[in-house]
Amino acid sequence: MSEWKMICRVDDIPVLGSRRVQRAQGMDVAVFRNDQDEVFALLDRCPHKGGPLSQGIVFGNSVACPLHNWTIALADGKVREPDAGCVQRFQVKLDKGCVHLSPAELASIGLEWTAPVAGPQKRDLPAAEDAMTATALSPLPQAGEG
Repeated sequence: MSEWKMICRVDDIPVLGSRRVQRAQGMDVAVFRNDQDEVFALLDRCPHKGGPLSQGIVFGNSVACPLHNWTIALADGKVREPDAGCVQRFQVKLDKGCVHLSPAELASIGLEWTAPVAGPQKRDLPAAEDAMTATALSPLPQAGEG
């Protein structure tokens, strides 16, 4: 199994749940387990609005996106009608109760996507806008001050 990377044990993934595999580049990979102990791996990004599929509800051989309830097939990543789209999938190999993914796929699939960052983003302000912000944030004069 030298061409496969051990990710976790099957028992480390909750039944009807998931785990995330972080990568140095690109979006995380979501590894799912259904109630039949089948294991699947998809890019952790819904094609609709980028919702984290690893936080979705697993049922049968599908996962529901936590943002807008799009249903994605775990086996092939295809979105169920009436919606349309596809999630990139990763091959999974099970061996002696362990989950393995292909290092080549981990290094090449879905690298164009990056994980969203929560909270406000720091941005560079033009000098005039920066001066206005500094003025707006300066303390108000107290009574008796000129």
